[in-house]
Amino acid sequence: MIKGALKTWKEDRGFGFISPDDGGKDIFIHISALKGTSRRPVTGDVIYYQVARDNRGKYKAINAYIEGVEILEDKAAGFLNTKKGIVLIALALAAIAVAVVVLNLTP
Repeated sequence: MIKGALKTWKEDRGFGFISPDDGGKDIFIHISALKGTSRRPVTGDVIYYQVARDNRGKYKAINAYIEGVEILEDKAAGFLNTKKGIVLIALALAAIAVAVVVLNLTP
């Protein structure tokens, strides 16, 4: 991972530029590169990221995270690991079992 500081951020447009710690040109970052962060970035944040080229050949940050900011888990995956999610799965399996018996289906 490369480390840099968020130099500019346009909240209304969801992008900004990172100034790499090791020097070089600023790197474009889009909000989609910060999936799962618990808050939006602000100018001055320390960002860790990887670099890729976009479809126009320009460099951009990907797989980024903000130093010290919690990464939230995927909400859908998180739900399935809760008591409610487990109960929902159990009820769905029970409904399938009842349907198999009532309709005399073979699995």
